[in-house]
Amino acid sequence: MKRKASISHDEAIVRRLRKHPDFAAEYLKSALEEDDDPRVLLIALRHLALAQGIAKVAKAARIERESLYRALSARGNPRLSTLFAVSRAIGLRLTVKAA
Repeated sequence: MKRKASISHDEAIVRRLRKHPDFAAEYLKSALEEDDDPRVLLIALRHLALAQGIAKVAKAARIERESLYRALSARGNPRLSTLFAVSRAIGLRLTVKAA
């Protein structure tokens, strides 16, 4: 009997985002609500960009592909303008509400 290879958590999220684009808004909203670690937002944006294709998102955001990978990496420190450009490129908008 052939065993099915397991996939990483990141790949599972990316696959779900590809299959269920309506899940993307809720996923990003949850990441924005994470107060303890701002890197959660970067991880969520990276997953969303991977689901739609990094090259496609980079082009739509007018950012070099390599720069986008760097900005959304675990050690990334993107500018606010980059975050807004990426969110627009993936079809979402970052918003703020009262705590």
